[in-house]
Amino acid sequence: MSRTPGGATTAVVVGGSTGIGRGVADAWAAHGIETHVFSRSRPAGPGADQLVWHRLDFRDPEQAKEALRTHLPAETSLVCYSAIYFTSRRAPFLETDEADWLDQFAINVHGLARTLKAALPSLRAAAPGLFLHISSEVVYNAGPNRSGYAATKAAASSLIRSVSQEIDADEVAFVEALPAGMVDSPGIRARRSRDHDYSGYMPPAAFAGLAAELARTRGVPYAGRALVVHEDATWSSVTDGLPESQSRPLSRSLR
Repeated sequence: MSRTPGGATTAVVVGGSTGIGRGVADAWAAHGIETHVFSRSRPAGPGADQLVWHRLDFRDPEQAKEALRTHLPAETSLVCYSAIYFTSRRAPFLETDEADWLDQFAINVHGLARTLKAALPSLRAAAPGLFLHISSEVVYNAGPNRSGYAATKAAASSLIRSVSQEIDADEVAFVEALPAGMVDSPGIRARRSRDHDYSGYMPPAAFAGLAAELARTRGVPYAGRALVVHEDATWSSVTDGLPESQSRPLSRSLR
């Protein structure tokens, strides 16, 4: 892969220890990009030694702000926000646990806002910098028993679209990416039964191709777009077709 415009590149992935964020982080590191991961847990497994880890927990706002202030590289060209909180289980709105509700906003919305405020000065100085936000089909499909997740992911997507209109695309290219289906990750596995079949789930590495392309171009050709990543590692614009909803039908007792 050729070097991105501006020479040497440093990347940051918030929420990059597992899941889609890890797929992006591994892809960038594999292409010789110095990649910093901010997350609650330390990256493990193959490729973890290629990542620079910084502990960050958005449920502790002061710790999170200090981690970003202290450890965010001064010269950053690529930033991916993939931190997410799903809740421990799906539930009707009236049964939603308040702590889960608040944690979803703390991580899915406020964490994104704090990352934007911390990273945008460096990205603008990189000109062009890239801000990649990992979105979700729930932004477009909503669905029952997912009120907190739908509300926070929609708010996050709207935040990205709003901020992107305040900053020239020549300075920072804002791109959103979302999976076409369920992604196999520790967070998802924690919510499933031990005998669950994951054969139809996407691997986080499906995002590697797009991550490499966005690093190579700094996202300039894709600025302002939301891209759906497919299981075969290709991608398409969300305007070409929405991904299928991952919501489950309500049971008779809840109708």
